[in-house]
Amino acid sequence: MKKTFYLVALFILSNTLLFTSCSNDDANSTDISQQIAAIESNATSGDWVVTNFNDSGVDETSDFSGYVFRFDTNGTLTATSTANTITGNWSVTDDSNSTDDDSSSDSDDIDFNIFFSVPDSSNFADLNDDWNVVSATTTILELIDISGGDGSTDRLILEKN
Repeated sequence: MKKTFYLVALFILSNTLLFTSCSNDDANSTDISQQIAAIESNATSGDWVVTNFNDSGVDETSDFSGYVFRFDTNGTLTATSTANTITGNWSVTDDSNSTDDDSSSDSDDIDFNIFFSVPDSSNFADLNDDWNVVSATTTILELIDISGGDGSTDRLILEKN
C-alpha cells in the first residue's frame, strides 16, 4: 500500500514540475517577443548615429563620424554621409535557442543583426555581426559581441540623432 502511495505522489509531483516548466517557457518566449517588437519599433522610429564603437579594445568611433543610420521596417539599413551612402540589412532575433559561442547568459537572448555587403577592408564590415543587445531604450541602443575565437569584446552604441 505504501508503495502505491509513493508512486502516485511521485507521478503527481512529476506532472506538476513538467507543466510548470512548460508554462514558464511560454511566458519567457512571449516576453522576448515583446522585447524584440519594442526594439524594432524604436530602431525604425528615427535616425541614429554611432557614439561609440570599440573593436577589441580599439576605439574606432571616428570611422563612422558624419554617418546617419536609418533602420527601415522592411529590414533595409542605410548609412548616409554627405559624400556616401551604404546599404545593408538588419533584423532583431531571439537567440535563446542558438548554439553561438557568444551566448553566455539569459541577458543576451536577443540579437541585433547587421549586415553590409561590403569588402572586408571597409570600416562597415566591422559592423557585420549578430550583436547581443545589452540595453535598448527609445534613444540608445547598446550592443556587444564576444568573439568566439579569442574572447575579445566589441561594443557598439548607437544614439538617436
